[in-house]
Amino acid sequence: MTAESQSESIVDPGPSHDTARELALAHGLSATAADLLARRGHLPGADTARWLDPKLAELSHPGPMVDRELAADRIARAIRARERVAVFGDYDCDGITSTAILCTVIEALGGEAVPVLASRMAGGYGLSAPALERVVATGATLLITCDCGSSDHERVAEAMRRGIDTIVIDHHLVPAEPLPALAFLNPHRPDCGFAFKGLASCGLAFSIAAALRQRLGKELDLRPWLDLVAIGTVADVAPLGGDNRALVRAGLKVLSGGLRPGVRALAELAKLELSRGVTSEDIGFRIAPRLNAPGRLGDPDAALALLVARDAQTAAGLAASIEQVQLRRRAMQASIVDEAQAMLLSEPLRSAPGLVLAKEGWHPGIVGIVAGKIAEATRKPTIVVGLEGAEGRGSVRGPRGFPLHDALTRCADALLGFGGHQAAAGVHLRADRVTELQAQWSAACEALRGGERGAAADAHVRLDPGDDPRRVLEDLERFEPFGEGNPTPLFLLDEVEVRSARDLKGHLKLDLRHAGRELSGIQFGEGARATELRGTTRRLVASLRRDHYRGGVELHVTRLA
Repeated sequence: MTAESQSESIVDPGPSHDTARELALAHGLSATAADLLARRGHLPGADTARWLDPKLAELSHPGPMVDRELAADRIARAIRARERVAVFGDYDCDGITSTAILCTVIEALGGEAVPVLASRMAGGYGLSAPALERVVATGATLLITCDCGSSDHERVAEAMRRGIDTIVIDHHLVPAEPLPALAFLNPHRPDCGFAFKGLASCGLAFSIAAALRQRLGKELDLRPWLDLVAIGTVADVAPLGGDNRALVRAGLKVLSGGLRPGVRALAELAKLELSRGVTSEDIGFRIAPRLNAPGRLGDPDAALALLVARDAQTAAGLAASIEQVQLRRRAMQASIVDEAQAMLLSEPLRSAPGLVLAKEGWHPGIVGIVAGKIAEATRKPTIVVGLEGAEGRGSVRGPRGFPLHDALTRCADALLGFGGHQAAAGVHLRADRVTELQAQWSAACEALRGGERGAAADAHVRLDPGDDPRRVLEDLERFEPFGEGNPTPLFLLDEVEVRSARDLKGHLKLDLRHAGRELSGIQFGEGARATELRGTTRRLVASLRRDHYRGGVELHVTRLA
């Protein structure tokens, strides 16, 4: 955070919501937690009770999901006949977990499944021509695509022509042209009556697994696969309401149990103590980045192998190799971030409403992470492009709520192509058109934001001075999982005494006093402010975290003014 942003006033979220007291009494919540619940649109009653305690038994009925029964029938027939089934997944967490679910469930039900993953460097996203040839080489007579395929009309048709029945399981946007697949499961199909539209592909794979179990009349407990559903759903930034809330909540419990050898090995290297309970944040910042690292730099197979490993020794070896890839990814990312930040010092970019940053040699598997970090830091829609010769490929990220896809449509003339959705996208362009893209992108961002540069990050709710933060934190555990549609709450604290402040390896370590209670806090990257803050009274915004070492609550400070 810049010194300029630190000096900005913090916008007060305002007084407690009118229904907060009623929610507190109805659901046994602290005043702060009840206020947060009210601000997020919840009312006292049965719907809120179900939200606080989601159950798998209340998942949407799968009957209206178009082609689910057809897909289950074909896969069940393949299992009975011992046909070879190729399961093709994307190279990210959703694709990998979906592939792992279907392959291992098919095998558990007596079938033969062969996993094939997309490669960022050899064919790229989706069922590319090289990927299809790899599928053909397996000798499979049935192909199931996971987390891709909705737009792969040509390759799906080719697979069908070659005698490979193809089932597409996906959750991306559906083109108008009919897909020539045997079965096409996607909640976003206009003719799909399934009530919940937010399932990631891993959730759809789990639904198919349940249908297969029923078709084959097998007694198979599917709960051990819920950890994979949780990982894929959170990592893919799927909305964490409705069915996803129940699936992820249950999956977090499975993760905390450490039943899967690969998860245990990964958690050990990530210094994640499963027995303390796994959160969605743990998935987002410790588990998912490691599983994504191999696919970002080339070959995602190690991540899949880790998730399906059956013994601790194999899992430990795979986890160690993935950790080395993760360290390489981090080093490359840090280098690109430093170079991108240096570019931001130039005046044209400092004042631009949207950013385009490009350089030869930036790795295409990492530019998405960098774009996200730059967008978060600057609060500007950001395109980061890795150039290779005459062309470049990049990723697009922006502040929450900004319509990235709409903005890109206004820049189509400067691009060879683009795809994605409103929250994240990718671009392909000629290297000699970067400057032109910068101009068009800035104009598009200006128009769609109405000239607004973005407001400072405000708190979601005030921390009630009468509430013990430990009680509030206990209440927040009922709000998990946090993520898309249910962000980790930020609390405003007024009249906070800074009893001590010190620079801890570049970070700001704080001993605080608020409403008569002693609290510890940390603000990452702000260690230089220690002398300035010591002995002062401040206003701050922070999230609440458990302090596992000293007990109690630690504030993770995002704003301190």
